[in-house]
Amino acid sequence: MMIEKLLVANRGEIARRVFRTCRDLGVATVAVFSDADAGAPHAREADAAVRLPGDAPSGTYLRAERIIEAARAAGADAVHPGYGFLSENAGFAQAVIDAGLTWVGPPPAAVAAMGSKIEAKRLMAAAGVPVLPEPDPAAVIATDLPILVKASAGGGGRGMRVVRDLAELDEQVAAAGREAASAFGDAAVFCEPLLERARHIEVQILADAHGTVWALGERECSIQRRHQKIVEEAPSPAVSPELRAELCAAAVNAAKAIEYVGAGTVEFMLAPDGRFFFLEVNTRLQVEHPVTECVYGLDLVRLQLEVAEGARLPDEPPAPRGHAIEVRLYAEDPALDWRPASGVLHAFDVPDVDARFAVPAGSGLRLDAGYETGGEVGVHYDPMLAKLIAFAPTRAAAARRLRQALAQARLHGVTTNRDLLVRVLGEAAFLAGDTHTGYLDEVGLDKLAQPLADERAVRLSALAAALAEAAANRASAPVLGGLPSGWRNLPSQPQRKAFEGGIEVAYRLTRNGLVAEDGVALVEASPELVVLDAAGVRYAFDVQAAGGRVFVDSALGPVALTPEPRFADPSDLVAPGSLLAPMPGTVVRVEAEPGADVAEGQTLLILEAMKMEHRIAAPAAGTLAELNVTQGQQVEAGSVLAVISEGTPHK
Repeated sequence: MMIEKLLVANRGEIARRVFRTCRDLGVATVAVFSDADAGAPHAREADAAVRLPGDAPSGTYLRAERIIEAARAAGADAVHPGYGFLSENAGFAQAVIDAGLTWVGPPPAAVAAMGSKIEAKRLMAAAGVPVLPEPDPAAVIATDLPILVKASAGGGGRGMRVVRDLAELDEQVAAAGREAASAFGDAAVFCEPLLERARHIEVQILADAHGTVWALGERECSIQRRHQKIVEEAPSPAVSPELRAELCAAAVNAAKAIEYVGAGTVEFMLAPDGRFFFLEVNTRLQVEHPVTECVYGLDLVRLQLEVAEGARLPDEPPAPRGHAIEVRLYAEDPALDWRPASGVLHAFDVPDVDARFAVPAGSGLRLDAGYETGGEVGVHYDPMLAKLIAFAPTRAAAARRLRQALAQARLHGVTTNRDLLVRVLGEAAFLAGDTHTGYLDEVGLDKLAQPLADERAVRLSALAAALAEAAANRASAPVLGGLPSGWRNLPSQPQRKAFEGGIEVAYRLTRNGLVAEDGVALVEASPELVVLDAAGVRYAFDVQAAGGRVFVDSALGPVALTPEPRFADPSDLVAPGSLLAPMPGTVVRVEAEPGADVAEGQTLLILEAMKMEHRIAAPAAGTLAELNVTQGQQVEAGSVLAVISEGTPHK
């Protein structure tokens, strides 16, 4: 049966990715969207779109009956689940089939078999695939440490905790269970040994209903934060041809053991001694599938659709070529414990992109993005903005192309992990292929999370921002007759512009040019572009003012500046010791009471935002004078959660 109209039960970049292939094939498309996503690109790009009332995933993208109702209402004859949400829900897969629709995914029985990581490990062990032991959380002793607590359902790093101290075990098991229940509706967790300096290696599989199973090489996914991948590549620099053959054979055995059909991924941990162990089977398309597509020259979504229609795969897949590296661009601040960010994307522009949601012709740069300029990053969903992929003949060439594109991207409005990704792509151990799941901790965020712009770059950018503002003022006041802003017939005090963070620049514009820092000359200035000559080297600064901030991009690194107000707004003042919400979210647990003595770093409450838990801790020792929230309460960014009276606690 040919698929004529496909509903994608998902959102963001994966929905857009599937729509791209559907356009190529002539398949009509249907989107679903929550109220928060009413203006999202995926909802606009589909041939038809159906509203799912509400914002939270639990009432929208996780409601199977609403998805099926949407498919019927729009006349869809097939459903693609994307990844996340209901993509690995066997009940949803069966409900789609029972509704008479084509399910673009593996058989429900295969999804169910791998839906519990606990049961999946037992099945794989029976099939001869190497697995790690699984200690009972209630029976773990000190000699078992370190261990990893993992959610039995779902993926994406949610519901995972590393335990190195036995005293923390109960708390971490409980926290992992809460996060798993929130993300997947299943609080079951289990433990397994933590392999230090191990690599996360996965094999892409694709199987048809006629017995053919492809293993499309391996992907290296070891660079992770919070157990979630941020850099992926194919092939792995650590895998030899012999090891590749072993990994692929194990992946094929795993697929055959559960009679797999469709696209999926078999994940392994590769120990430093060369042994590998089964982790899980992701019964869906992976976020990082573009690197495999580039290396093998395939469209995996197209193959998913063809397999769902009953097509046979060729006996052998195409041969791989070249190297592909993908980075995940997130709205988050790595320097602040990966705190997610929300807000308007005033600019989202990556230069010299060769293909979007598709393999570049030859080598090149690919962008799969869920957002565009003007889009708003909300608080209800994962904060991933886009995936940027470089494909080149060699690993070194791919890393260089990707690093340069990221560094030159214009990303205005929300904090992102862009600077960290650029530094990773140029870091010595990464370039040598010497990575593992503890890479970020080993190299250190103090190094990797440093802004690309140094102190000199910030000062020059601030000067450029001030000169751009002066040019804008001059352009909007023609009565000045072309005189520079602040010009006087006689020498006077310089113009000053202050920005938050103690940044202040002073300058004078005279008939003889710019009088500012030594060695800096003004070449040209407009409201959007300032060119400065600094010690004989010219730099162009692109300037955009938006949302009360000024964003300056140059070859010296991106800089975001917040102008200091001339007068403080009394409504912005808060009591000393106030603890503010770092982001919008829900209070899921309160761990201290008003009047209690608290120590520096003590957890006061747990805030859930963007599907992750965030610990709110006391910044200093003292007394909890006020507690302004209760469990279950929704809070906005900047709201006062608590007030701590600093000083020596009560005796």
